[in-house]
Amino acid sequence: MKNNPVVWFEIYVQDMDRAKAFYESTFQLTLEKLGNPDIEMWTFPMNQGDMGAPGASGALVKMPGVPSGGNSTLVYFSCNDCAVEEARVKEFGGQIREAKMSIGEYGFISLVVDTEGNLFGLHSMQ
Repeated sequence: MKNNPVVWFEIYVQDMDRAKAFYESTFQLTLEKLGNPDIEMWTFPMNQGDMGAPGASGALVKMPGVPSGGNSTLVYFSCNDCAVEEARVKEFGGQIREAKMSIGEYGFISLVVDTEGNLFGLHSMQ
């Protein structure tokens, strides 16, 4: 793997207004709403012109059934095709929480659980 493997993070929240105000104030930035009809997401600034720039961006997320606290920060690892690593997760003792699914123009994700019970994501453009 030649690039930094972490490409995206999500911080799950219960009160979006409160969380948004906290992160915007703490880091002196403006979060932008992502257009997702099913999930409320506000993204941290990212370098739109250079997706290869160092660092990872992410978003605050409010999703029914996903509480904040505990394991509420989700790290995504970059893959060529997340179905490949998804298969390895099961092979090596992990579990599949959500099989590979489209996220539209942003590619595909899988949500998986490691052998210690930690949820993490896989991301690919194919």
